[in-house]
Amino acid sequence: MAIRPIRYLGDPVLRQPAKKVRQVDDAIRHLVEDMIESMYAAQGVGLAAPQIGVPLRVVVLGMPDEEPFALINPVVVRATGTRRLEGEGCLSVPGYRGVITRSEKVVVRALDLKGKEIRVRAENNLLAEALEHEVDHVNGILYVDRIDTKTDLFKLDSTDWATARPIEEREADEDEEAVTELSSGGVSSNG
Repeated sequence: MAIRPIRYLGDPVLRQPAKKVRQVDDAIRHLVEDMIESMYAAQGVGLAAPQIGVPLRVVVLGMPDEEPFALINPVVVRATGTRRLEGEGCLSVPGYRGVITRSEKVVVRALDLKGKEIRVRAENNLLAEALEHEVDHVNGILYVDRIDTKTDLFKLDSTDWATARPIEEREADEDEEAVTELSSGGVSSNG
């Protein structure tokens, strides 16, 4: 197992739809092991293969106090209801959090590490949010693409969500290039 570096916003691999895995074999299982180790090293609860530069439809999830698991070729087959979530973040967009709309209930169809089809269901919890977030990643979508306005994107002054400020309230000389890139990732300036 190895910790692989996380790719950040601006890396083209994050914007390309990932390729379908044709066969769940030892190479895929090894990739999953590396992804789980990399996810935990980065203190995340989910990681998609494109986030470590591998353009395959592979996702790992590790909810607090639960065993991590992998989803191969995940597809959201049902998403119902909506809820506004404050503070969604991403290992590929460090230092920022956003307010976005996600589904209340999510059902994802995928293969497990034995190549068997499975379905994962989640409702109104971190798993539901992470399922949609990671499936977005394998489709070339980042959470900043789902933010409605610039005021819904916050730069963290520390690791504490309570210290976050909307990017429009930041001082002009702070990391403007990053803000422009984040803002052009789907955030409209007029709402």
